[in-house]
Amino acid sequence: MYELDRADSVASEAAVLVGVLLPDRRLDEPPLQELEGLATTAGVNVVGQVTQRRATPATATYLGKGKVEELVAMVGRHGADVIIFDNDLTPAQTRNLEQATGVKVLDRTELILDIFASRAQTHQARLAVELAQHEYAMPRLKRMWTHLSRQKKGVGLRGPGEKQLEEDRRLVENRIRDLRRELRVIERRKEREVAARRELMTVSLVGYTNAGKSTLLNALTGADVLTQDALFATLDTRTRRWQLPGWGPVLLSDTVGFIRDLPHHLIESFKATLEEARQANLLLHVADGSNPAVYDQITAAYEVLEEVGIQRKDTLLVVNKIDAMPHRARLEGLLSRYPDAVGISARGGAGLTQLASAVSVALSRSFLDVDVEMGVENGRLMAYLAAHGEVLSKKYHNDRVIVHCRVPQKYLGRVGEDGVVVRPHSPNGDLLPPIPAVDDVA
Repeated sequence: MYELDRADSVASEAAVLVGVLLPDRRLDEPPLQELEGLATTAGVNVVGQVTQRRATPATATYLGKGKVEELVAMVGRHGADVIIFDNDLTPAQTRNLEQATGVKVLDRTELILDIFASRAQTHQARLAVELAQHEYAMPRLKRMWTHLSRQKKGVGLRGPGEKQLEEDRRLVENRIRDLRRELRVIERRKEREVAARRELMTVSLVGYTNAGKSTLLNALTGADVLTQDALFATLDTRTRRWQLPGWGPVLLSDTVGFIRDLPHHLIESFKATLEEARQANLLLHVADGSNPAVYDQITAAYEVLEEVGIQRKDTLLVVNKIDAMPHRARLEGLLSRYPDAVGISARGGAGLTQLASAVSVALSRSFLDVDVEMGVENGRLMAYLAAHGEVLSKKYHNDRVIVHCRVPQKYLGRVGEDGVVVRPHSPNGDLLPPIPAVDDVA
């Protein structure tokens, strides 16, 4: 079968990094810093860099003619094996650059796909990466059969290479169909698994890659999830139980990190992985406050959330790595722009108490603190309250019991029935007038 990757990996290869800076590109950090981080994560040895600012990309080679000549010279001088662009190239641009330089050319998407392929551990993650790779490669199949131009044409003279290309295309299309079907099964199963855990409130960690989400998960739950100072250290969702002070147990989930210009194929393929975030009661958006491009990273993360359709969630911004921020004014600037954000150090422990309090407040926004008075024989209602809320205390008087509990408002309308009195508490703890009965408990 046709092999998608032109090389098993870019690991251990010497690479020249290239970036074309278009007018909409901000420069809060060195232009190729993130690409260098991606290349390092992939195991590449960076030997040189080329940048060019242009109003629009050159049609044939993305770079201008003079920069292509500079690139050729740099490749020869350093003996580079691969050129990696911080932009997405068309198949024709990649082919022209490879012909001009004599070495393999990868674009940003191919590099990210290579990293994901090397880090995918679970069956689901491997399927998602393979699907993204096939969808990326489909329009590029012809480029990988460059010998086709040397085949004879005409009736009865169709070259074997052209036949092989058609066969490869059919094989890839069939594999894409099979992968999508298998991932849809996983997505539906994941939806059922997440829905089955609705007896507990759920909080999901989202944000830019390498912002410290896994470190925060470990700090809050005592888990031993692998953490690395590397991009995309986490590709699979990890869920742990968090005993939230003043609240009780909640489920805390870590998710795959986002990145600027995250390939659309990957976003689509990893939808099942993001199911935890889609169904969470609260999102903790973790940002690396020490990164010079933190504002752009926050924006990029919100853009990915919007693309996967989970941006309309109650979200709390968490500014991590405050102990690594060089100037206090930087943190103050962030908190000024995002006044509801919480500054923490997941590794050092600073701010975690304040974070827990903020999470409790955020989760409480959808809850009501109530006293439910009922007959002691009403075990069904007591079980309902325990299953869907948090029972804080019970007081018995003759044949009546008053259950003080915290219940999501969406479940409260199903509590009212004959012989049941529901009295909400005010923010200062005073009892308010009873809530009128609505429906019987289902």
